[in-house]
Amino acid sequence: MAMAAASHAATVPLAPVPDLDLARYAGTWHEIARLPMWFQRKCERDVTAHYEPRPDGTVAVHNACVTAEGRTIASDGVARRPDAFARGKLEVRFAPAWLSWLPLVWADYWVLALDDDYRWALVGQPGRKYLWILSREPSMDRATFEALKRQATAMGYDLTPLIVSGKVE
Repeated sequence: MAMAAASHAATVPLAPVPDLDLARYAGTWHEIARLPMWFQRKCERDVTAHYEPRPDGTVAVHNACVTAEGRTIASDGVARRPDAFARGKLEVRFAPAWLSWLPLVWADYWVLALDDDYRWALVGQPGRKYLWILSREPSMDRATFEALKRQATAMGYDLTPLIVSGKVE
């Protein structure tokens, strides 16, 4: 029965939060957990994302992490709202700006759940392949973490390969 419910949830379209205040979302977020992603394959710990709104309405993105060898790696990109009316939806690009006209260089980044005080966020994309649990602090209390995992599962995400990269206390 649980498998049938999860299967049904995966067929229901995801809905981002109705309104994302980019000024409040700005700043540094710590990754607590993620589904495997090729671009993060070397990230072991201290995974962060820093967002800074720009005057043109886009957001500067700086991602960083520490590898198993103790080396810090980082990448810079930009995020934009694809639709004025879908304010919880963003698209991100880490390819060079001169390639920004290509639709395939933009990836969906949807804020699926967000704490009222912007202390944690659940971020994913409509295909349910990628998911991040983010926190303003490098750690998250276990009750919040488990509640976000339940919420992601109810949305149709398979959390079997979930990588816990931050601290859960």
